[in-house]
Amino acid sequence: MLEKQALEMLSALSHATRLRIVRYLIQCGENGASAGDVGKQVEATSSRVSFHLSALEQAGAIASERQSRHIIYRANLQNLGNLISFLLNDCCDNHPDIRSCCAPENKCC
Repeated sequence: MLEKQALEMLSALSHATRLRIVRYLIQCGENGASAGDVGKQVEATSSRVSFHLSALEQAGAIASERQSRHIIYRANLQNLGNLISFLLNDCCDNHPDIRSCCAPENKCC
């Protein structure tokens, strides 16, 4: 991941509603969720959720797919994983103290 891409995604994720959206879409898995479902889950009006979904999609944190009359949103797990890898490996130089927080027994990641 390039630094510019990481900065765009971090910027998009640095808003509370957007972070809640990504967390919800990760929980939805491959099924994803419609904008209406996302809005209900994060308690945002349709215009606000549309704005946030657009920002997240533009940054690469989520992706959308048209299904009939609905647009289904899913977390882009590959891009989110690339961001985490970038932070751990490129920014933090794979520092053992930082990586240790991601050990399965710590359940923080």
